Amino acid sequence: MTQCSGHNCSCVKNNIMEELTSEGLQQPMKVTKPEEKAINNSAPHLNGMQKSVFVLHGLDCADCAAKLEKRIAGLSGVEEATINFGASKMSVRHTTGVPQILRAIKEAGYAAESDHAAATQTNQPLWHDPKLILTVISGLFLAGGMTASLFNLGDRLVIDLLLAAMLSGGYFVVKNDLYSIKALSLDMNVLMSVAAIGAVAIGEWFEGATVVFLFSLGNTLQAYSMAKTRSSIRALMELSPREALVRRDGREAMLPVEQILVGDIIIVKPGERIAMDGTVIKGNSQVNQAPITGESLPVEKSPGADVFAGTINEEGSLEVTVTRLAQDTTLAKIIDLVEEAQAQRAPSQQFVDVFAKYYTPVVIAVALAIATVPTLALGQPFIPWLEKALILLVIACPCALVISTPVAIVSAIGSAARRGVLIKGGAYLEKAGALTAVAFDKTGTLTRGRPEVTDVVVMPGFQKQFLLDIAAAVEGRSQHPVARAILRYTESHEAAVPPGEQFQSFTGQGAMAVVDGKDYYIGNERLFQRLGTDLTGVQQQLDVLQSQGKTAMLVGTADQPMGIIAVADRVRSNSAAALQGLRSAGIKRLVMLTGDNTATAGAIADHLGGLEYKAELLPQDKLSTIKELQSRYGKVAMVGDGVNDTPALAAADIGIAMGGAGTDTALETADIALMADDLGKLPYTIKLGRRTLGIIKQNITFALLVKALFIVGTFLGFTNLWMAVFADTGAAMIVIANGMRLMRVQEDRLTA
Repeated sequence: MTQCSGHNCSCVKNNIMEELTSEGLQQPMKVTKPEEKAINNSAPHLNGMQKSVFVLHGLDCADCAAKLEKRIAGLSGVEEATINFGASKMSVRHTTGVPQILRAIKEAGYAAESDHAAATQTNQPLWHDPKLILTVISGLFLAGGMTASLFNLGDRLVIDLLLAAMLSGGYFVVKNDLYSIKALSLDMNVLMSVAAIGAVAIGEWFEGATVVFLFSLGNTLQAYSMAKTRSSIRALMELSPREALVRRDGREAMLPVEQILVGDIIIVKPGERIAMDGTVIKGNSQVNQAPITGESLPVEKSPGADVFAGTINEEGSLEVTVTRLAQDTTLAKIIDLVEEAQAQRAPSQQFVDVFAKYYTPVVIAVALAIATVPTLALGQPFIPWLEKALILLVIACPCALVISTPVAIVSAIGSAARRGVLIKGGAYLEKAGALTAVAFDKTGTLTRGRPEVTDVVVMPGFQKQFLLDIAAAVEGRSQHPVARAILRYTESHEAAVPPGEQFQSFTGQGAMAVVDGKDYYIGNERLFQRLGTDLTGVQQQLDVLQSQGKTAMLVGTADQPMGIIAVADRVRSNSAAALQGLRSAGIKRLVMLTGDNTATAGAIADHLGGLEYKAELLPQDKLSTIKELQSRYGKVAMVGDGVNDTPALAAADIGIAMGGAGTDTALETADIALMADDLGKLPYTIKLGRRTLGIIKQNITFALLVKALFIVGTFLGFTNLWMAVFADTGAAMIVIANGMRLMRVQEDRLTA
């Protein structure tokens, strides 16, 4: 099990979720009643505890989602209920039966079904939505009532038409009212109904009918907008085919992906999407990996290459050995992680939730006081003050405010996922927008991570082949990139590698092994200085190689060096452009952290345009550097490969992993993963975070300003009921539309 990095414990939850999903998919699938579907989607725990995931329909208000979450969590036998408003899903840990939970959801006015059942459904056309149909009917009756009044066709006809407008537009509102009142919950539907009934009670039929129509129209548009916002998740789900051509026991057949096992061979024809993660065993082709990694160009695949579910085979036919079950593919993990990320409450959302918690009851209390105190205590006319109270009740709906943050977070995380950037939560997105400094690991981040041997210097009295034999013997058990480069070089020179025993690694310095009864070392200058080795004879060669940006590894005994093997790692072609992009995004300080010697680090830093660097660092030194940057600059990100430099990645405000598509560790432990191993995605990520922060601030400010203006306008007599409803629903729509702009952002057009 992957160990937590210390600052992000989502890896534990992810592992648990994978276990639950794995267990759940072993159950036979049945397409029967919704209750039975939900049961199939449940996973058993100890002591009878289950975890079920439901897709909710009709959940378009963030404040209503919070009320539903609280209601389900309060059921007997429910330990925890969590609603992911962005994905419109609810996870429930429970011992009670699923039918009881479904009944409670229905009584609250919503529909629910199992996650799996919802995933297999197709979207209904917009014009099939009963809410839209009734809203249109309501609008026609309202227009008819206004026309009848204009032509003086009689009060009875006008009232009948307006009443029909209220009944048609308010059908779902009243239906939800009954559920809310039964549950003793004062939600937006109840407030709007009270306002409409109050308008009718004081003879304002036009205002009452207009209130109902505008509210129904606002709900319909808001539902449509939220469905568009959530489409990023559905688009990811639809990337992977539901079946594949499988060769098993010498026979070929189309099988659902749930029935495909590890070790099966799938056949992918040109133009088809790859259904499972696996390794190519036959064929050559170009594969479009953009859906997973965001790469703009297809990647060549030949035997031995890994492929991902959801990617597109463009040219030749491929035969692929399946390496992961359907629920464990990289795409499945991305979908799970994106949904979890969208469910997490960002700091700004936590503020809004707390504000709304106190704001709504205060406004309701004030409205009640306005409706009663002036008449009872001051003898004022009742109807004018009642109308002011009803307007305040409408203003009390906190939808625009509560939805201001999640709609932006959902849009931004979904947009980033489609471009190969996996952001693990709104908190990290906000932190990315507030970053002031970024630290980089060198090897595999700023450089390609595949160093190659460039020079072999042999000291007098020794032979090159013997030097290579010893180097291979010592490095044979090391996993360091430099060690692998040396091993590749020695293999190409047919080195006769003697057995190395008692291998020992010296972190940040090198390694040692016993060969033919003698201790041999390979490492940097610091290792041999620690051993007390006289380096006078090789110092000049060391200085020359290091000045060229090469990593010089000494080979020898504690008594004398036998030679030098120089290794160089090429700088990524887009590293310099990425660094410039970060500077233009407002990052104040960029620094490279490396265990390499100062000369090598300096040569690479110069190649990158004068990048600041700190060299000859041990892991604890990198940790200290991160803390120093935080104390001086505030929010700091550490960019690495998701495996090495764990202390520094854990200490940083954001840990950013390179190449998330190829490593489970990066997906589980990083706060942000660049799926394509492309540093060029980093400026986009920072700028997206800044844009998101800006839109969240705009939304919150706008929502509060509208509320404040209408509260003041109510006391000054400038507003009426239909204006209040129009402002409330209009504010929610504007907030949603503003957040949805993040879905359409293009990398090359994004500005800070």
